[in-house]
Amino acid sequence: MRQLLLRKLVELIVVLFVVTLVSFLLLSLVPGGNPAVRMLGDQATPEAVAELRAELGLDDPLPTRYLRWLGDVLRGDLGRSIDLNQDVADVLREKVPITIELAALSIGIGVLFAVPLGIVSAWKAGTRLDKVITSTSFAVLSLPSFLIAIVLLILFAVRWKILPATPAWVPITEAPLTNLKNLILPVSAMAIGEIAVLTRVLRSDMIEVLQSNFIEAARAKGMSNRYILTRHALPASLTSMLTLIGLQIAGALTGAVIIEQIFGLPGLGRTLLLAISRRDLVLVQGMVLIVAASYVIVNSLVDLTYRMTDPRLRHG
Repeated sequence: MRQLLLRKLVELIVVLFVVTLVSFLLLSLVPGGNPAVRMLGDQATPEAVAELRAELGLDDPLPTRYLRWLGDVLRGDLGRSIDLNQDVADVLREKVPITIELAALSIGIGVLFAVPLGIVSAWKAGTRLDKVITSTSFAVLSLPSFLIAIVLLILFAVRWKILPATPAWVPITEAPLTNLKNLILPVSAMAIGEIAVLTRVLRSDMIEVLQSNFIEAARAKGMSNRYILTRHALPASLTSMLTLIGLQIAGALTGAVIIEQIFGLPGLGRTLLLAISRRDLVLVQGMVLIVAASYVIVNSLVDLTYRMTDPRLRHG
């Protein structure tokens, strides 16, 4: 396990280095990414632009600028948004918690419902109950999240007026009940799709595991079906599901763009969309760096959890 942790740490450092390099090149090589022109405006004279570029160190060699930028990143300085006139780190501190809460609730609810549905569907494979769960999952998977969101809006906000359509954001630390009430619709729009895909993945893996020799041995020992399913079959069936959850957690940081836009949530996805439309590349650079690093870190953690959940890998 110590060698595994060391190897994963080295891989993580290498990949994060590549992530920082690509994020830096985003601002340096993309057309129209000249911060000096953005700061002075399109009407600035070439002399003024050249003077500001020299002051910002933009005329230095690319490796020099990268190392200087990387040093700033390691100190928590991601630059300053030109359009918002605010440090990128401060923008992320405001926006990331909103998207993290949205993603955590949707993934959590997805897992909460998908695990029992996947277990029942696998155990009752081929029965009417399994067909109902499978058909419903297929139907939900064919619907995009924005369509589910619109349907929920029409039903619960417009027709029945139970929940607000575009609620004002209230942090959970200030008003927990109001915060959760305002997130019911956006979280549901994301969680419904999560439940469907996680249920399908868990069902498929568990059906294969239930045909394994160690399951037959457990049955021969007289163990109860509940014990076999929860203590033997489920841990051995979680590999694909954990991989998918890791991708979904990291992907939700940007995958919530449409949901945040529909419900007016000022999260990371909506802010990224606005930054791209305004060509605020300094802000885009910082957000891309955070999202990419999240992908890498989350999936590295998922790889490590395999040995804790799958006895075959742990004892191997």
